[in-house]
Parts: sequence; structure tokens; C-alpha cells
Amino acid sequence: MAGDLPSISYMALYIVSASVVTDSRSATHWRLDQERGLVRPAGESDLTDLLAGEGETTDPLLGILTRNTQNPWEDSNPGAIDGACSTCGKLGSGRISGQERLLKLESETTILTCGEAVNETQYDHLDGIAQRHKHKSHPEPEVAMIFKKTEGDEIDMNALEQNLRMTLDENPKSIAVYNQIGNFFRIRGNTFSAIECFRKALSLSPSNPDILLNLARVLFNLQYLDDAIHLTRRSLELQPPGQNCWLHHFTLGEILKAYGNYHEASIHFRHALDLNPSFLPARAHLQSLANPQTSSATVYTAVIISCLIVGVLICLWHSLDICHHTCGSPARKTLRTVDWDRSRISIPSRVIRFKKV
Repeated sequence: MAGDLPSISYMALYIVSASVVTDSRSATHWRLDQERGLVRPAGESDLTDLLAGEGETTDPLLGILTRNTQNPWEDSNPGAIDGACSTCGKLGSGRISGQERLLKLESETTILTCGEAVNETQYDHLDGIAQRHKHKSHPEPEVAMIFKKTEGDEIDMNALEQNLRMTLDENPKSIAVYNQIGNFFRIRGNTFSAIECFRKALSLSPSNPDILLNLARVLFNLQYLDDAIHLTRRSLELQPPGQNCWLHHFTLGEILKAYGNYHEASIHFRHALDLNPSFLPARAHLQSLANPQTSSATVYTAVIISCLIVGVLICLWHSLDICHHTCGSPARKTLRTVDWDRSRISIPSRVIRFKKV
């Protein structure tokens, strides 16, 4: 019957399609309900308004999606960027240019170094310098006093690193800048980089006493006492006349004291105190040398040596005692009896004649 009336089939298909389109459960359009704070399926009135052009201004969700279709790079609230970006460099529109962003990224990722390492210096024969690749990290926070303007100042290491990088860019072959960067690495504990900076400075000025002293201090902290003494003595020899070298005398006194040469150490401590009477550490070292006290390490060493000696003596006595009991006294050999029968012994005739007479 359906084949005889094709119009009925078309009519049924139209009705089913219309019900699917108008059914809310199969709707493909959604609408943002601001009052309830949720997204709901769009009804017939919403679709009518949308088709009539009213939905462009009344639907916030559609407005968000179509807001920047004309100019996607235009900001509706440029003042928000100005308020949010208060620390970065700005242009007139409140944004960082690509060049400034690139420079900032390069400055943050560039590692502070003293440039290419030098091939050789006249101090490379020292063990502490020759084995610089094997040194462990040894931070020296007290070196930060060099960069402080006043005693109560606090050092911002990141800002200091930026300043040193800028100074190095302006003066790429400055001995003073190499020396400052080496001291910066001493604070961080990067002994290898510190030694490399001091080596580069010494390659340009081998007789600089301040750089020799800083390098000697690094090797002293690493317990290369012979190298540290050599460099400190060299720095004192190269001091210009009239220069106050109290720090050089104090450093050499500390190294000699650690080496065990207390007499010469006290001499240098006195020199340091004469040149800088208000320097209390030198006075403290002199008092400790004037009143020597047996350190705990010395006591422990003496006790250990005494115990070893007693142990060796006990072992020897015990081994001798065991040998005496096991071996016993050595057996004496039995003497054979000698047969003194004269008949068997031939006596010369002269002796017999002499006896008769």
C-alpha cells in the first residue's frame, strides 16, 4: 500500500525529521544561562532569536567566540597588561618587543665565565693548579665581604652575576674583572672556574700580588699547603713599597700555622697586627700560639700509638710464652764413655822411659 501512495512515505519521513530537529534531547545548539551559571540546550525561541540576529548581542558565549574574529590581535583591555607586567620592559602599548625578550632570554641563559681558558701560565707546575679538574666544591661565603659597601649590606648573587656579566662585556680583557669573577666563583664554591679566572688574570699580569693571594687562599682551603705558601710568599715579594700588606701577612701566618711552623707563623701574625692593630683574628692567633694547648687530635693520636705499642708487646710476650711451653728446654746430648784401656793405646817408648827414670 505504501508503494501505491509514495506521497505518504515522503510525508512520514518529513514528520520524523521535523521531530528529530525540534526535540530538545537531540539538540545541537547550546546556550549559556547567566542566571543559573550553566549551559543548557537552546530552545525554539533561542534559535529564532539567533536566526534573527539577536543572539549575537544577547548570548555571552557566542560573543566570546566571535569577539576577536575581525582583529584577533587586538586587546579589549590593554590596561590589564600594564598592571600585570610591572617588572618587564614596556613599549608604548604595554608589551615587550621581540628584541627585548630575546636579549632578556640570552642574559638569563648565558653562563658567566671568564672566556676561553688560557693554555699555560708560569704557575701551572703547582699541584693544586695542575689538578684543578679534580677539586671538589668548596664555598667561601666570607668572600662576599669584598663586594659589600657596608658591613650590614646583603649581597644578591643573581644581581651580582648580572653586573659582572655586563662589566665583562664592557671590559673583556680587564684583569680586575677576572679577579672579581674569580672571587664570585669562590662564594659559589666553583673552585675550578675560580682557578681558571685567576689563571687568565695571571697570564696577563703574572706579578699581580692580589691575584696571587686569592689563588693561594683557594689552594689553602683545598689543603695544598706547599702551593699556598709558595704563592703567598711570592705575593709578598711582589708588593710595591709603601703598600699595606697586612692581609698577605695574615694569610701566610694562617697557612704556616696549619703547616706546623708556629714560630714563623707568629712572626707574620705580629706583622699583620702591626699594620692593622684593630684586626682581632690576628690577635687571637697570637694568643693561641703564646699559650699552646694540646688539641684533641694530638691526644687521640698519642692514645692510639700507645695502644698499638702495648698490643705489639703483648703479642710478642704471648708468642714467646707459647714457644717456651711447646718446645721446652733443649735436650742435652749424652756423652759416650771413652775406653781408657792402656793396653789398647800405643804409648811412645820415650814416654815410658821417662816415667821409669
